Amino acid sequence: MTVRNLEYLFEPRSVALIGASRKEGSVGSVVARNLFKSGFEGPVMPVNPKHRAVQGVLAYPDVASLPMTPDLAVIATPPKTIPGIIGELGERGTRAAIVITAGFGEGDDEEGRELRQQMLDAARPHLLRVLGPNCLGLIVPGCGLNASFAHLDPPEGKIAFVTQSGAIVTAVLDWAHNHGIGFSHMVSLGDMADVDFGDTLDYLANDPDTGAILLYVEAISHARKFMSAARAASRMKPVIVVKAGRHAEGAKAAASHTGALAGSDKVYDAAFRRAGMLRVDTLGELFAAVETLALAPTPKGDQLAILTNGGGMGVLATDALIGRGGHLAELSEGTLEQLNGFLPTTWSHGNPVDIIGDAPGERYGKALEVLLSAEEVDAVLTLNCPTAVADPQDAAGAVISTLRQQPKRGGKPVLTSWVGDHLAVPARRQFAAAGVPTYTTPEAAVRAFMHVVEFHENQRALLETPPSVPEAFTPDTDRARALIDGARQEGREWLSEAEAKELLAAYGVAVVPTRIAADPDEAARVAAEMEGPFAVKILSRDISHKSDVGGVALDVRDPEEVRATAESIRDRVSRHHPEAHLEGFTVQPMVHRPDAWELIVGVSEDAQFGPVILFGQGGTAVEVIQDQALGLPPLNMKLADDMIRRTRIDRQLRGFRGVAAADRDALALTLVRISQIVADLADVAELDINPLLADHQGAIALDARVRIGETRGSGTGRLAIRPYPRELEETVTLDDGREFYLRPITPEDEMPLRDSFARLSPDEVRLRFFMPMKRLTHMQAARFTQLDYDRDMALVLTEPGVPGETPIHGVVHINADPDNTRAEYAIIIHRELTGQGLGRLLMQRIIDYARDRGIREIFGDVLRENQVMLKLCRELGFRRSAHADEPDVVRVTLDLQPDSATEETTATDGSG
Repeated sequence: MTVRNLEYLFEPRSVALIGASRKEGSVGSVVARNLFKSGFEGPVMPVNPKHRAVQGVLAYPDVASLPMTPDLAVIATPPKTIPGIIGELGERGTRAAIVITAGFGEGDDEEGRELRQQMLDAARPHLLRVLGPNCLGLIVPGCGLNASFAHLDPPEGKIAFVTQSGAIVTAVLDWAHNHGIGFSHMVSLGDMADVDFGDTLDYLANDPDTGAILLYVEAISHARKFMSAARAASRMKPVIVVKAGRHAEGAKAAASHTGALAGSDKVYDAAFRRAGMLRVDTLGELFAAVETLALAPTPKGDQLAILTNGGGMGVLATDALIGRGGHLAELSEGTLEQLNGFLPTTWSHGNPVDIIGDAPGERYGKALEVLLSAEEVDAVLTLNCPTAVADPQDAAGAVISTLRQQPKRGGKPVLTSWVGDHLAVPARRQFAAAGVPTYTTPEAAVRAFMHVVEFHENQRALLETPPSVPEAFTPDTDRARALIDGARQEGREWLSEAEAKELLAAYGVAVVPTRIAADPDEAARVAAEMEGPFAVKILSRDISHKSDVGGVALDVRDPEEVRATAESIRDRVSRHHPEAHLEGFTVQPMVHRPDAWELIVGVSEDAQFGPVILFGQGGTAVEVIQDQALGLPPLNMKLADDMIRRTRIDRQLRGFRGVAAADRDALALTLVRISQIVADLADVAELDINPLLADHQGAIALDARVRIGETRGSGTGRLAIRPYPRELEETVTLDDGREFYLRPITPEDEMPLRDSFARLSPDEVRLRFFMPMKRLTHMQAARFTQLDYDRDMALVLTEPGVPGETPIHGVVHINADPDNTRAEYAIIIHRELTGQGLGRLLMQRIIDYARDRGIREIFGDVLRENQVMLKLCRELGFRRSAHADEPDVVRVTLDLQPDSATEETTATDGSG
């Protein structure tokens, strides 16, 4: 992830167009016209040896003859010329280029791929950033830059639109032109050889001229980079995405249930949700969502009241709402009584609130006022269909007048849909002028409302504090690795059922005891040592789904019946699958939990995002039922519970009609433990627990399967989100014998952190934060504790115990820039522990961490009166300098890398 030199791409002071042309209709001609006619104030220098001038401006024969070094070069020449041109530009000092040209490996062309690498190799020594190749270009209306071959010049606005498809840019431009929508940036990424979604998100997140970021995504490269950038951007402004390829045909059959269920599009859904982004289905929804988010206040929930003058219109809206998972608000007796006070006796007396077709504006205004004041209502959708006895504009004016009387902050969202193309049009213009979200159909309005709900739910999820893990557990990783190594040595891809369960047990997952028997006689002997009845299953590495081949028998009563059943299973499988190698049988006691649910938990590997965890309704019909939720590891208890909540079976798990609710903590903890397996063991490529039996007693795995992949060692490198760095944990013992724990901060630490802040004296707060603060807010603490460990790090000094349940006595934090070159530090130690050398210890640990990460320098701002901190910095080798803007502040900086270290490159073989 890097934003290095992107300012030359998005804010150039001079531009060279290499391949400028006078040939009408050519790319070089269209780009030249756009560059010269869009209002760019800097010099634009055409380069083409065949033309003396382009667009009336003197042209230059080559890069070497340019009178000045361009900040940005736009290149539209044949593919084979590109690497040489990039090299020349880099030598001259150009730091950004847009490569319009195609032919760099599209369609797996080997020659094109070689040219692509040559281009990147030419850019690397000069840190020259490349947008493209095979792109439409870049438009930044704010600085008059139109370095594209688009057919329109968009007006300036607050929306940034980033897309892989050039054709989408032109379509959006055409659509936006008729809707009066402006842009801060329009970026065509093309093949993303260097600059990709992650880089662009990082840049636009910090751009003051961008209020919202819209993405058109076909595929993500470098998932961890994307997730880090997306999560950071989503905390700062709305990020809304359209993902093409939602219904990819024919996902290849997978060996496990999880692999079959975890289609790539669902994985993208999980990734966007985890990043706090909003996914929509169409380009129209993309811009509608921006308008709604900009105009509508944040709803407390999804309880919608529908106000309408036509019953049928209200029914259509209700159908759309329920179909999208929303809820009609159930109006209280008090609300109904207020409405009864002025509505005709024939009104609907419920929600939707049908105020009858003759409703004048006054009736709309009064009804809306009542609904907005109702505690049970989170938002109101106001509908109007034209009638001969009422004026739609009068009704619209009343709605606008009522809303103007509502408090601007903390109000409820009100969305409108005045239906029709004649009488309704002036009313919709009234709403637009008043800043009230308005839509042509009730369905579009409901869709927009649910977008608002989903977006704010995702935003809240980014800042919610997860509960502590209800019990600490230390996995037996040595035992788990021994099982995997044993299977590898035997050349097996799949662990046996017994081995798979033993691996799960090593991570604290409850499993049914399972014994292996080589033949029916041994199966009977094994059964005699356990309490029946029993489940008997075939054991064969060639059979993935045992029940599909008649390889499972349940409720077998005694050892003798176990023998007979095993023989029957063996004969049946041998007869129908003679090619399968039969290794024996597994025997396990039956688990009788009559009110338990059969669930599935699994892991599969996604090509883009790495391991994905699945939860849902299990059993033999799992692929048919298709009730599952996906999540990206690592998981905590809150994220695990969110996965459970997104399934249909969640309603049953909450209990009903005398059936006790399932133990949600046990279910969530199972998911957390599976997540830990994924993070610890890169060898685990696929995992299935089906069924996982769950009820009020807990959760227990009845059957399990694990496939070993080619990757070995730790699994953290393959995760799209960097997991908790356990290797940074250590025990600290003071001279007086007291023990503390130094470890990375976790989201569960929010409340202990806020409690720790509350114990600081006013002077400690002022020296650390440069201002008086009485408390840390939830948002401040959540941002501090919910780190992206790939960018930030905070170490806390706490007492041994479970995170979230132990007090915090000190914190040291660094925040690195997206280039991972500079990081700002902050530290605080409670006064009762000062003088013990702990400040030096925390600083040294964070310095060591930063050096290991390749960060080149760390810096901090210290008040001049904070002599203790300044003395510590001097002893650690920091240099001091005056702060540019604050005379009472000293900037301290520590160089971490030797001067001879080579500069980190940016344009590489696609890693950005």
